[in-house]
Amino acid sequence: MKSKKAFLIAMLCLLAAGGVYAKLPAPQMTDEQKAKAEEAKAKTAEAAKKDAADLAKTQDRVADRYIKAQKAKGINVKPTPIAAAAPAAPAAAPAKKK
Repeated sequence: MKSKKAFLIAMLCLLAAGGVYAKLPAPQMTDEQKAKAEEAKAKTAEAAKKDAADLAKTQDRVADRYIKAQKAKGINVKPTPIAAAAPAAPAAAPAKKK
């Protein structure tokens, strides 16, 4: 009797779990919702662009202040372009021959 009850409970759990994993269809967006999404995306991109410009300005001010402080100490510092400052990727290791 107990084994039948346990088997029945296990089967009910499996059926319930199957419903949980069912995939729902993607929601359909109206034209108005699509327009709002595009507008929000454009605003986000514009804000990111402005933030990047502000960050670049701030970094330039800090670099100029650092260079001036080093010159005052008698150390000559040359600013390097961003591409030159980043280390180059190491070359790929040659394949081993058998």
